[in-house]
Amino acid sequence: MPEDTTPKGVPFDAAGHVAYIDGAVVSKTLIKKDSGTVTLFAFEAGQGLSEHTAPFDALVQILDGEARITIGGEDRTVAAGEMIIMPAHVPHALQAEKAFKMLLVMIRGQ
Repeated sequence: MPEDTTPKGVPFDAAGHVAYIDGAVVSKTLIKKDSGTVTLFAFEAGQGLSEHTAPFDALVQILDGEARITIGGEDRTVAAGEMIIMPAHVPHALQAEKAFKMLLVMIRGQ
């Protein structure tokens, strides 16, 4: 297993910590605990995540580019610097019409 290179105790550039790869979605887990996860993603143009649901709210912050996020059948464009909460149990999907990077925070609850 590769060594974890996530800096701890020092500032770092989140967008620079995950790279775009042609034709792929790249993810890098920064924190994984029983209580939740924090994950960086890089979506190359044309890539996405198909519609699915999650048992907990998920907070997305766009770090670079812009994403088309569909929640409950409604499309939203979310640009760099913006955040959106995808509610628990509501179908959602993400699509990269242009490349984008995001930080996903999921906190598990009851």
